[in-house]
This record gives sequence, C-alpha cells and structure tokens, in this order.
Amino acid sequence: MSLRTILATAAAKAVLAACHLTGRPGSSLPGRAALKVDPQIIASLAAQVRRGIIVTCGTNGKTTTNNLLCDMLEAQGFRVVSNRLGANMMEGVAAALATAASPLATRPPGYRSAPASGGPLGYLDADFACLEVDEASAARVLQYLKPDYMIITGLFRDQLDRYGEIDLTMKALEKAIALAPDMTLVINGDDPLTAFLAQKSGHRFVAFGVSEQTTPEVDFPPAEAVSTPVSTPNSSDEIREGRFCENCGAPLHYDFYHFSQLGVYRCPSCGFKRPAIAYDAARVTMTPQLSFDVLEEDSAPIRISAPMTGFYNVYNILAVYGVLRELDLPTESINEVLRNYKPQFGRGELFYLGRNREQKVLLNLAKNPTGFGQNIAAMLQDRSPKDLIIAINDNAQDGRDISWLWDVDFERLADETVLSITVSGLRALDMQLRLKYAEIASTSAKTVEEAIERRLADGCGNLYVLVNYTALYEAHKYLEGTAK
Repeated sequence: MSLRTILATAAAKAVLAACHLTGRPGSSLPGRAALKVDPQIIASLAAQVRRGIIVTCGTNGKTTTNNLLCDMLEAQGFRVVSNRLGANMMEGVAAALATAASPLATRPPGYRSAPASGGPLGYLDADFACLEVDEASAARVLQYLKPDYMIITGLFRDQLDRYGEIDLTMKALEKAIALAPDMTLVINGDDPLTAFLAQKSGHRFVAFGVSEQTTPEVDFPPAEAVSTPVSTPNSSDEIREGRFCENCGAPLHYDFYHFSQLGVYRCPSCGFKRPAIAYDAARVTMTPQLSFDVLEEDSAPIRISAPMTGFYNVYNILAVYGVLRELDLPTESINEVLRNYKPQFGRGELFYLGRNREQKVLLNLAKNPTGFGQNIAAMLQDRSPKDLIIAINDNAQDGRDISWLWDVDFERLADETVLSITVSGLRALDMQLRLKYAEIASTSAKTVEEAIERRLADGCGNLYVLVNYTALYEAHKYLEGTAK
C-alpha cells in the first residue's frame, strides 16, 4: 500500500478527532479528507477485508438492516467495519474504512489481493465489511469496492429532485450491480421492482419475502371501540410504485399487498412473477412484540421475536437472516441479538426523559411516502394515548421537492389515540396545510427543539417524533442532550 494511503488514514483519524471535539458525529468529513489525500483509499482498504464485503441498498431500511447484520456478525466473534450512522455516500464509505484502519501497521494475514507496492501498510483489521450504500452513489462506490453480497431492501420513490422517478433509481442500481459480476444479490422478492432488477442483472440472487397475507392490526380493539377505525397496511390509499410490469408494461395482478407495492404478484401478460422465496416469513404477529416464523426448504421453522414495531422490520430481519445463511454462518443467536439491539440515530430510537424517566420519546426517520406510511402504521399499533411531532425540512440533503407529502396517507392520523400533532421545520406550514386538507388539527413550532420542549411540558408523556433527514440531526442532538 502506498504512503499516500497511510497519510489518508491518518488524515481521516485527525478529522474524526476534531469532529468529536466539536460535538459532530464525523460520519462523512473524515472520508472527504481521506479521499482528497488518496482517491483510491476505498479500494486499498477494502482489499484487506478477510472474509467478505456486504453492501446494503434500497430506499428504506438500509441503516437498520446494515446495523443488525453488524451486530449478528460481531456476536459471533468477527471483527466488522461499518458505517453504522448511515453516512452512505462515497465520503461516508471512505470514512468508515479509513477511521477503522491503523495508519502504521504491517499487512495482515488473509489479505484479499497482492498489495500495490512494498513498504509499510495501513492495516484494516476486519473479517467483514458491512456498508450501507446510497443508490445514487452505488456506481461510484462499486468502482472501488467489489462486494460479495448486496442486500436490496426494496425500491420506492425517494427525493424526486435528487433521484427523479423510480426508474432512474433502478438504472443507477443496475449500473452499480454490473460493476461486480461475482456478487450475489439478496433481495426483497415481494417488491416487483427489485425482483425485475435482479432477474435482468443475470447475477445469482436469492429472495426473502412474506408469502401469506397478514393484518398486523388484528390485535387492535374492536372497530366499535375506536372512533375512527384504523386502516390496514393493505389500504387502497397507499402509493404503489411497481403496479405495472417492468418487463411488458401491463398491470400486475396481486393476490394481496402487504404495503405499497410489496406483496404476491404476477403479470398475466408476459409471465413475470414473484421469484421463489428462499427465506419466507409466516405467522407474523405484531403484539406484544414482532414475531414470525422463518421457513426454508428442507428445514424446520425458526421462530424469531424482536422488541420492535413496524411490519417493515420483518423484511429487515429476513434480509439479515438470509445473508447469514448464504455465508453458512449459524443463526441460533439471532433472537438474543435482536433483544439487545439498540436502534441508532433516529431509526426507532427510544429516549426516556424526565426526573423519573417517565416520559417516553420515540424518534424515527421518515423521508418518503412509503417510510412515512409505515411509521404511521407502527405508531398506531401503540393503542395508548400519544402526542406526535412532524418536522419537515427542505435542505439539500432532504430534497427540495416536498410534493411527496401529498402522497402520504395522513388521514390515518385521525385516530382517537393521537391527542395532538405539532409541526415544525422549514416546511412546517406546508405540512400543516397537508393536515388541514386531511381535516386534522395541528399546531406549529418554530424549531423542532421548541416542539419537543412544549410536548414534554404539556403532553401525555408518550411522544412520537417523525422527521426527515436534516431535522433528524436537530431532534437527535436535543433528545440525547436532554436524556444525559
């Protein structure tokens, strides 16, 4: 490895230390510094990973899936390098690798390829690299990174002014996949867009999915006990991106939907259909906690239970299970890992505040119609009284175009358990207007901190905070500081 790479790892560590001193997470800036010193640093360090590189793509669920996989591998004694905070563009991937490396060490055993040159080597002591990768950045990253596996959690419309419509996201991923011809895809088979992409790629792929129809709200009180009945995830009001066949353009026939375009489908025109499911979920229940069986051919069912909310987490867990099986690693510890899993940085992150920790605050990222819809569904599974804060910004990282708010089924918030809704962020008034058209009352706050303070002082003690990207940093910083 070149002296340039060693200097780049040293620069990354210095920038990370400076970020920590100033209270910043340092998830991307160290990578930016490292890439300026050595543009090849991702390739140089990734070559040292001993057993495998797994990347996770998809518009929803990347961070949770990636972090769960890290925890599973670490629980089995492996050393794992990862971008756990969700910095998933080129700089974030470079930061994860560079800050985990030692700038002055010798070549470790199991080096994946011959070093470019002799001399001292930066040492990345890692059995596995688990890296979340942004779809639009995937082709740039995979020029330098040759994964063994790519998880695709699902594809939904996201940030119109950055990604464009969903077909542009698919083209970006198609280009990236072609750069790693030996990579195995682990895909959400319930998503026709992802399934078509995998089939078209010519790569080996395995699919996970849920083959039986489920209604997670079956444990809700009877309809007559609820002033506004809660709709199911199969609601006809949901946006369904992939309802037309990508192969021939004909409408897909669905036996049923789980949410958005996810379900059991086939094309009556050209024969395109849901692929065979290698890792299947059955007997899904959502209360008192998320539980389901994993079915595999020629294997006894395994019951998985997790203290999580949201049907979408079934897919996240299935993806992790599928990778473990593909790696021929044991899965017996998965329930223990799930019990101990701590959501990070606004992915279902729970805070207990107040003198006696009596106030519960759940922080969740919601950045597109599907993500918002699933967060609302998960929130409504909690039938206790609650207050809700929604914070929407339109900074560059969020996407300037917020027209997607009109595609979210906010009408579901007209539920007797939702005692108040406070809106905040740069586009608070747009959010308030959307709720007005849904005939739902709301109040506004200038900042997300003000909104949280108000609800902690006057609320019921059960607070949900749904935010998009840059609002997430503001909310998380405030909640973390208050908890401490």
